[in-house]
Amino acid sequence: MTTAPLDSGLAGAPRRGVLGRIVDRAGGGLLQVFLIVIALFWLIPTLGLLVVSIRGETFNNSSGWWTAFTRPAELTLENYQNLLATGFTSSFWNTVLITVPATVLVIGIAAMAAYAFAWIEFPGRDLLFLVVIALLIVPIQIALIPIARLYGTLNIAGSILGVVLFHVAFGLPFAVFLLRNFFVGIPRELLEAARMDGAGEWKIFATVVFPLAAPAVASLGIFQFLWVWNDLLVALVFADTENQPMTKALQSQMRQFGTNVDILAPGAFLSLIIPLVLFFAFQRYFVQGMMAGSVK
Repeated sequence: MTTAPLDSGLAGAPRRGVLGRIVDRAGGGLLQVFLIVIALFWLIPTLGLLVVSIRGETFNNSSGWWTAFTRPAELTLENYQNLLATGFTSSFWNTVLITVPATVLVIGIAAMAAYAFAWIEFPGRDLLFLVVIALLIVPIQIALIPIARLYGTLNIAGSILGVVLFHVAFGLPFAVFLLRNFFVGIPRELLEAARMDGAGEWKIFATVVFPLAAPAVASLGIFQFLWVWNDLLVALVFADTENQPMTKALQSQMRQFGTNVDILAPGAFLSLIIPLVLFFAFQRYFVQGMMAGSVK
């Protein structure tokens, strides 16, 4: 009496297992297709900007950018030649001179401070860390006028140095918070073993902690790079015409030539492609850094 139900259950178990795997694979395939479609939609504006940047102004004014796929003769590099003739190259290098130091300094200073907050005992450590956390909610706008007056006193107003220092100051609170939370997840045994081998705090930081924090450092570097590279507000306030980055240069072109698409489109694409390439190059480290600490 009990054999038949048992046999039928055993016979049906593999079939349900195979069916479950098929459903899982089909669901995974549909998810991948959905994500690919979302990615393609996300890239459409970038593709459109690229096509507009290599079409003549007459063609851009007369038809949509997608028509260039059927009329490739409309494509030309003349827009980029006109862009370089406006002095945009100097704005590009100004952006590099602002973004790279602001990113490197934030990573270096924040990593050392985060290590101290995570693993070095000193009076007032927790209170000082709370102050750093409180600085996260301070908006940039309320510091513009006081910092501008300070820069005028120090005679660095309008310089690249002033823009870099501003970005470093406002990038440090988040950087310290992010790296400190990653550092506290490192096993204490690793640090104790290094101390037993005679390593000091600097050597432990440089040879043990910092290499292990590569995913978090990469995530922080991408965030900081994108924030500084795409910044317009700080550049408008603290950078003069000689030291202006690309964002301010494009903004000035829009003010002077509102319909000058043949200049604005290639400039906007050049300012977009560098962060895009950087993100795709380090996306693996970015995902690892974002997931760090989420699971144990």
